[in-house]
Amino acid sequence: MVLALTVASAARPLQAGDPAPALALRDLDGHALDLAGYRGKVVLLDFWATWCVPCREEIPHLIALQRRYGSRGLAIIGISMDDEEAPVREFRRKYGMNYPVAMGNVEVAERYGGILGLPVAFLIDRDGRIVRRYDGQQAAATFEKDITGRLAR
Repeated sequence: MVLALTVASAARPLQAGDPAPALALRDLDGHALDLAGYRGKVVLLDFWATWCVPCREEIPHLIALQRRYGSRGLAIIGISMDDEEAPVREFRRKYGMNYPVAMGNVEVAERYGGILGLPVAFLIDRDGRIVRRYDGQQAAATFEKDITGRLAR
């Protein structure tokens, strides 16, 4: 299920093989979160929101994937599309999210080809290129299969 957002987009959708657009934000702890610093890692960039039920159902799977594969080079990054930071901080605390979370905005959504619904995730390879875009809720096995395939390379 994909929940609609009110972010209009004329941006070109990203294709497999495209370089991942630059991303330089601050995470909820105030640390710099620059996608360029993740080169050499397999990144799952997850656009989500606290009010999005399918997003909330995916988060425990993402936490488990980060725990299981982080030492092998996986880095999950959450980009919250909530309007306010307070509910995101509470959600992160309650669920024990073990990966960085930053607040997204229209500019970031546009750079990623337009985020017209949630959840949306991007798998990015060790060279910083888009491998796949996931629209809507995904089975944990789908993420795991794609991630382990990339980690093996």
